[in-house]
Amino acid sequence: MKRNTLWVIIPILMAAMSVACSQKKSEDINSHQTAQNDTVRVRVAEVHEQMVAQIFEYTAVIRPEAVNNIAPTVPGRIDRIFVEIGDFVTVGQKLVQMDATQLRQAKTQLDNLKASFKRLDELYKVGGVSKSDWDAMKTQLDVAQNTYDNLSENTQLVSPLNGVVTMRNYDSGDLFTGNPILQIQQIRPVKLVINVSESQYNDIKKGMEAKIQIDILGKEEYIGRVSLIHPTLDARTHTFPVEITIPNANAKVRPGMYARAVFNLGSRNNVVVPDNAIVKQPGSGDRYVYLLNDDNTVSYVQVMLGRRLDANYEVLSGLKDGDKVAVTSLTRLKDGINVQVVE
Repeated sequence: MKRNTLWVIIPILMAAMSVACSQKKSEDINSHQTAQNDTVRVRVAEVHEQMVAQIFEYTAVIRPEAVNNIAPTVPGRIDRIFVEIGDFVTVGQKLVQMDATQLRQAKTQLDNLKASFKRLDELYKVGGVSKSDWDAMKTQLDVAQNTYDNLSENTQLVSPLNGVVTMRNYDSGDLFTGNPILQIQQIRPVKLVINVSESQYNDIKKGMEAKIQIDILGKEEYIGRVSLIHPTLDARTHTFPVEITIPNANAKVRPGMYARAVFNLGSRNNVVVPDNAIVKQPGSGDRYVYLLNDDNTVSYVQVMLGRRLDANYEVLSGLKDGDKVAVTSLTRLKDGINVQVVE
């Protein structure tokens, strides 16, 4: 009976040992496959420092140096407009004559008050009238003078600057109802407003020269100078506005023209990295590379880029001379992952 029991137990034990061995072998195989799957094959490039010309180009639209809307401060009928769109005007030039009826009435009232005050003043000097009467008459005269001066300024409208007429909304005889009668733009000089990267914030100085090219004017080159640097940066774009003034003595450059401003800031010794090593962070303007470590892992490192140089980028920060970066399999890489470097 005992012998029969042994013949039953032995096959069961052997089967159990066989299953256990198979499971261990399977676990070993899966572990080996997982390790292989975690290692990504990549090619790397070694980055080096080199002298990089600091030439930066910015695009913008030409703007007038100043814009002035010509209009009276009170409604009235336009008697005559003396200029047309495209006419050049000078400071103090008469542009518009408004109806002068109210001005003539104000002039008559002012003259009468001046005559009355003169008589009253003579009496006051000899004690013929009180100080309060003299003060009251003087106040009336001052109010009348201010009224006349205001009407005079709003009856004959003159140009406050040297410029060109760029808009005319009325004709002679029209009733002024609110829109500017004319618009004058100063185009000697003109200006560009460009948005400069924060990496150049310490390099751009007031008075610095910039070469300006106007697309529609061909290869003719103009020289502009930085006239204003805005003190704050845009937190979203990391840029700051810079105004460049162009003398435009011949008035060939006109507002609205498309222009390019080029700054030459000398040369710097900076690291250069292949463009196929750059990873753009989704949803932002940040740029990264996968840096190869000594233990054959990679680190996800943010870099600040400068100029594009054919198939490379200048790196302003984030890498140093001799670093190695991955240039293939970037979509499969993660921070800290093991890699196998291949030629």
